Amino acid sequence: MKQAIQVTILGQQYTVKSEASAEEVRRVAEFVNDQIAEVVAASRAVDTLNTAVLALMNVGGAYLRLRDKAGGAERDLKDRLKRLLIRLDDACQEEMKWPGAGDP
Repeated sequence: MKQAIQVTILGQQYTVKSEASAEEVRRVAEFVNDQIAEVVAASRAVDTLNTAVLALMNVGGAYLRLRDKAGGAERDLKDRLKRLLIRLDDACQEEMKWPGAGDP
């Protein structure tokens, strides 16, 4: 069930309705505020919208890098499994060629 949780981002209070726990929503808000603070410290940006957009660009870039890395790991795992299945299939085919294969 969705619950209403109060958070403050960029000094503005928001009511967020979410099925996530209040702790998780507050954690996300804290992360957003930290990202905005990093942008402000690095660029001395004063415009709220520009600051929020730059913070969102930073978060988006980090997300895409993680997603690409995870996708690469998944592809590597699938390739490895495919090679192992081929080796297993080859071994089974080889076993079937020997006379008496499968006999107890």
